[in-house]
Amino acid sequence: MTVHTSRPRPGPRAGRAGHAALAAVVVMLLALLASGLSATEARGDVPPADGWDLAWSDDFEGPGGQPPAADRWIIDQGHSYPGGPPNWGTGEIQRYTDSPDNLALDGQGNLRITPRRDAAGNWTSARVETRRADFKAPEGGTLRIEGRIRVPDVTGPAALGYWSAFWALGSPYRGEYWNWPSIGEFDIMENVNGMNRVWGVLHCGVAPGGPCDENNGLGASRPCPGASCQAAFHTYRFEWDRSSSPSELRWYVDDQLYHRLTEDQFDAATWSDMTDHAGYFILLNVAMGGGFPDGVAGHATPTAATEPGHSMLVDYVAVWTRGGDGDPGDPGEPTPSTRYLRSDGTLGEAAPGTTTATLASAGGANYDGTPHRPRTFTATGVTGRYTGGRTAFDLLVDAGTNVAVGQQVRVSYDRTGDGSWERTETYRYFATDPAPGYEHYTQERGLRSATGDHGDMRGGTVRVEVWNAIGDGPSTLATGDRSLLRLPFG
Repeated sequence: MTVHTSRPRPGPRAGRAGHAALAAVVVMLLALLASGLSATEARGDVPPADGWDLAWSDDFEGPGGQPPAADRWIIDQGHSYPGGPPNWGTGEIQRYTDSPDNLALDGQGNLRITPRRDAAGNWTSARVETRRADFKAPEGGTLRIEGRIRVPDVTGPAALGYWSAFWALGSPYRGEYWNWPSIGEFDIMENVNGMNRVWGVLHCGVAPGGPCDENNGLGASRPCPGASCQAAFHTYRFEWDRSSSPSELRWYVDDQLYHRLTEDQFDAATWSDMTDHAGYFILLNVAMGGGFPDGVAGHATPTAATEPGHSMLVDYVAVWTRGGDGDPGDPGEPTPSTRYLRSDGTLGEAAPGTTTATLASAGGANYDGTPHRPRTFTATGVTGRYTGGRTAFDLLVDAGTNVAVGQQVRVSYDRTGDGSWERTETYRYFATDPAPGYEHYTQERGLRSATGDHGDMRGGTVRVEVWNAIGDGPSTLATGDRSLLRLPFG
């Protein structure tokens, strides 16, 4: 996805004389039925994988009409990430929603993603991504990401514009949205325009051109084995193998290898940019239109003949590892993820009563992006596993009657408390109105810049700096029990 991407019961028991013959027939029929079910229905639990350690999974069990588990999945909405490329960077035309008409469990062990079109011709669909963003091959081992999926059962002109995808993006993309394709993208399964064909693609480097021939990527495709991609469930798998040198990336459909890339095909900087970060998060979506379907169809898609209402069904998604150092383990008992800015300069539990901190005037200068006489708040001994989410905050600020004053915040993460800041996020400043009263400055202002990557915290340090970036007057920050920070760790 290019960015910028139960068995039937036998009948009554037979008489003793014919029991053996009937039993043999029943066994044969059950085997045939089970074979058919495996191709068209959910199989239930995630299957075991001999020699692999299951790191994460979802088999989408639950009542029909319910959304996927909120502790595992984030539901994307709209036409873009806040501050990110329009139309999700691909030219796709649909609006993503959290409506059960577009996204819901089907009550039979599947996640259902369904594109819809309203009377005015507007398309909606759904896209979800894992909260965890640390899926990565262990050093000296192998990562396996797998899903059992049936793409929308529609072909021919009625399918033009359908773009189903199961893919993964490098974690630094979260919150920044303009660092693609260097952070890496693994397209595990793409299917477009109702074709009986699966594509596996790597995106990397720079765009256009570069080592991954962007915006095309380095890909391969083939028909689905046996039944068509649309007519049955198939298993799509991606492996990142660091157990030998050079490392390998491999793509499979129904256990059949059809695409392979090796580390020595890339320059060191390109490979490092897409592998030497916290890891990847996984996405599932059905887009309508965009560069890939248009390119394959040879004309703009979808068309008036395109039929809405055909669903992609996802039986399970699972992540395994094998060999190497494996999971570094639970970082320990997590510390609270919600921290309040306290008058003593700490980040901790809400302190009784509202106190305040004065933010010094910028003196008419511009300190956008550069802390100037900031008020600093710090938490030490922070422990928790990175959830794949993003920093959130709600700061109450007031510039009184001062005109053209804007507050700014920078949040920094030192994962181990050793004095090195592995992740620093500076948010766009917030221009307060010239009327007394607190206003809410939140992460929705968007990132101005970010460096480094998130990862698990093991006794680490979090620092918040708040200052006036513009203006010629001071402002006030509410502390104690009002302004807070929510950390993406649990």
